[in-house]
Amino acid sequence: MARTENDTWDLATSVGATATMVAAGRGRATQAGLIDDPFAEPLVRAVGVDFFTRWANGELSADEVDIPGHPWGMQPMTDLMAVRTRLIDQFITDATASGIRQAVILASGLDARGYRLSWPADTVVFEIDQRQVTDFKTATLAAAGAEPTVDLRAVPIDLRDDWPAALRQAGFDAHRPTVWVAEGLLAFLPPEAQDRLLDNITELSAEGSRLVAEIFLSATESLEVMHTAAQKWYEHGLDARIDDLWYGGERHDVATYLDERGWQTTRRRSGQLLAVVSYRYRYETTARPKTITAPRNSACTSRQLACTARSLRRARRRVCNRPREDVRRGRTRAARAARRSVRWATR
Repeated sequence: MARTENDTWDLATSVGATATMVAAGRGRATQAGLIDDPFAEPLVRAVGVDFFTRWANGELSADEVDIPGHPWGMQPMTDLMAVRTRLIDQFITDATASGIRQAVILASGLDARGYRLSWPADTVVFEIDQRQVTDFKTATLAAAGAEPTVDLRAVPIDLRDDWPAALRQAGFDAHRPTVWVAEGLLAFLPPEAQDRLLDNITELSAEGSRLVAEIFLSATESLEVMHTAAQKWYEHGLDARIDDLWYGGERHDVATYLDERGWQTTRRRSGQLLAVVSYRYRYETTARPKTITAPRNSACTSRQLACTARSLRRARRRVCNRPREDVRRGRTRAARAARRSVRWATR
């Protein structure tokens, strides 16, 4: 169902289902040893969307659910999650290493950084999302025996409402530098709401704050690529419609908009992130619909990872024929390469 001004959702429908989808990608990437998010798969399982659960736990294969040669699918999404997660984890780590002790994760969904990352002892992390999302995640992780690794404060509010006031009420201090995370968010906002969000972030950001954001490019051809990929998922049982959730219309370039408001921005395009290669995959760049961005008195931007199902299948076949010891060595080399490239991408 197309978006409307006052629409609602949960983690199994509409925009909420995309949070579950990317968590399924993180769960699958964790299985592959590319990232370490032990909470992703259990959270996806708890939501109960069977298609995403089967992807997260490895029951479904890319050969079944992705279109051969198509630039978008569950496997390319998973590869993106691996790179994006490493990039943003490192961005946050660099921010706290610089002395920042306040973080805000916007539209946090099933993000579990407050449980899986190591944070300095005096750090406060604020997670903003709708109440049913924050309550679900908190209850599910508590039932699993997980505990936050930081002073984690849920701010249960819709970003269409007065979230800055709710954030302040939760203890946010606008006089302290903040690291902001807007991951997979901006495309789901109308153009004017995107500007309003960035204006609010700017107003709340003390000197020395940092922001990382992913920019989605909503060109017609890009949306068609996503729509085509989703049809195959629906055929395999996905019952959440997720291919018509983006807002069209002209919108400001995020980096330029922020530069004009006192930020110093850096872009990183997908090709610059493709150095993050696992031992299992060979990536190929194509024109992609998304971009990872990042701004403010310290910032970074990057365009989405792209890869083709055909190249991944060839890579997997090569790996299957490799001796076990070679695979273990490859995994170690890939992890080192990923850490280096992510660290470089955030500078």
